[in-house]
Amino acid sequence: MNLLKLSWKNLTSKPWSLLLSTVLFALGVGLISLLFLLEKQLQEKFESNLAGIDLVIGAKGSPLQMILSSMYHIDAPTGNIALQDVRPFLNPNHPLIETAIPLALGDSYRTYRIVGTTHEILDMYGVEIGEGEIWARDMEATIGAAVAEELGMQIGDVFASSHGFLDDEQFAHDHDFKVVGILAPSGTVLDQLILTTVQSFWHVHGHAEEAAPAVAEEQDEDHAEDDHDHGDDEHDHAEDDHSHDEGDHDHAAETDPHAGHDHGPIVPLLEEDPEEEITSLLIKFKARNYQALNMQRSINENTDLQAVTPAIEINRLFSLMDAGEQALRLLAVVIMFVSGLSIFISLYSSLKERKYELALMRVSGASPGKLFLMIVLEGLLLAMIGYAIGIALSHIGMELVAGIMKSSYRYSFSGFEFLQKELYLLAGALAIGFLAAVLPAVQASRTDIAETLTEGR
Repeated sequence: MNLLKLSWKNLTSKPWSLLLSTVLFALGVGLISLLFLLEKQLQEKFESNLAGIDLVIGAKGSPLQMILSSMYHIDAPTGNIALQDVRPFLNPNHPLIETAIPLALGDSYRTYRIVGTTHEILDMYGVEIGEGEIWARDMEATIGAAVAEELGMQIGDVFASSHGFLDDEQFAHDHDFKVVGILAPSGTVLDQLILTTVQSFWHVHGHAEEAAPAVAEEQDEDHAEDDHDHGDDEHDHAEDDHSHDEGDHDHAAETDPHAGHDHGPIVPLLEEDPEEEITSLLIKFKARNYQALNMQRSINENTDLQAVTPAIEINRLFSLMDAGEQALRLLAVVIMFVSGLSIFISLYSSLKERKYELALMRVSGASPGKLFLMIVLEGLLLAMIGYAIGIALSHIGMELVAGIMKSSYRYSFSGFEFLQKELYLLAGALAIGFLAAVLPAVQASRTDIAETLTEGR
């Protein structure tokens, strides 16, 4: 029988001791591995969604909340801001700003968030259209790849948005959106968003409510009147041709859920009513010079707006998380130390029961080196078994966490990703197993044959 088989037989002869040592070791390894997986995948998600954004401008409130809601879409917005307050930043000839992307937030469809924005957001995140086309009119929507996959949505589907981020029919709006395109998978936050125009938000929250009383009044006065009659006196007074068309649209929106698609091409925000509101602006500078870097302080001190640098807030978030992560790592190290101590005690105590066996092995021709190696192999086997179980537990745990994170925040994580750090963790586990077995192995190699055999009689 070779030394490896003999070492394994010695371990399995005491199953409870083997179980205790491996469980402790597995818990330590599994916790450290799980922290590695969470840290790497969280960092990847946050960094991939920075998208070169230099500044986020929005309503006063928590800076971190504004970043999480406007860039990562995992928190509620801090509030809305008037279009007139951010018009200077939307100027295409601004000397410092290369791109300014407006966001209108607050609605969702089956918990997937609807974002009113412009086409520039696709270029900022480097996302291309996969099927269909990019939204070109109000009440049209281009959905992310994850939205299409999870909800089984296709081009041409029609859906109604809900106020807030809960899947509750009580908060559903009357106006419908039409899916005109599906984005290609990108691994960015756009995979889980439904994109439309900013004006669509205004139609849903403002124009629809204004149109409803007018339609109700018209129907009360004349039920037999044609709903689409452009000669209707209710629409003619004090209206030019453009407002006449808008009145027809609002009227049609109440009688035809698909009428929202009759809106004209997207109107630039600079030409819209300055009293309308958006949620935030994503800013990318032309160059990071002194004037650009000073813009945040200037906005915060001289306006009612709030400007936040994403990189600073994300680093602050990681620093807050780091304290808890360090505590968990320390706990894992303590568990591994205890498990190493358990291995040492198990091997050391077993030597007293195996003295006679070891002496017989020496008489049979086994060298002190072979006895040393046999005990070391036992320590290494315990470490490898604990490591294997710990790694399996960490990846299973990560897969469970991934399901929770996806359900709560729509971010995709995976328990099937293996890291190079886990190889370093294997080396550390084997080192602990070796160190725990060294002293018992040295004692075994120094077994006194004559004394032990005499005592065994």
